[in-house]
Amino acid sequence: MTRLRPVRAGDLATVLALNEAEVPHLGRVDLAAMARFADTADYFKVAEDGGAIAGFLIALTPGADYASPNFLWFRDRYAQFVYCDRILVAPAAKGRGLGRALYGDLAAFAAGRAPRITCEVNLRPPNPESLAFHARLGFREVGRQQTEGGAKEVALMAWDHGAP
Repeated sequence: MTRLRPVRAGDLATVLALNEAEVPHLGRVDLAAMARFADTADYFKVAEDGGAIAGFLIALTPGADYASPNFLWFRDRYAQFVYCDRILVAPAAKGRGLGRALYGDLAAFAAGRAPRITCEVNLRPPNPESLAFHARLGFREVGRQQTEGGAKEVALMAWDHGAP
């Protein structure tokens, strides 16, 4: 059974391990950065599957003190949005609806705050699974940019949300 709940300090080592297992599809962070997300992100929930953390989603709104070039790209173009900095579902839990549940919960959070949810997905190195997942939810590409000195290229995506 899937259960979504706010992240707790005791979850951070597990969340960090999940994140690090998915680099380069997700950006590398350390425990201090993950703790900062827990303290400052507008939305940070974990998905439990069978009582274990099997996924998470971290999101921010335009007023966040966050210097990610992808977040700043959206802030330069949209007055109102909720930016999904990272979403992850553990490989063993894929196909069980956790990603859809996390985005559905984020859409409920965003209702009344912002008309769109934004994110980026790697084009280089490629992440076709994430591109397909986001397309199924209704995200569309609204731009591209290179990051990390050209080592990465991302599709900047937006979803004018409703219930997924």
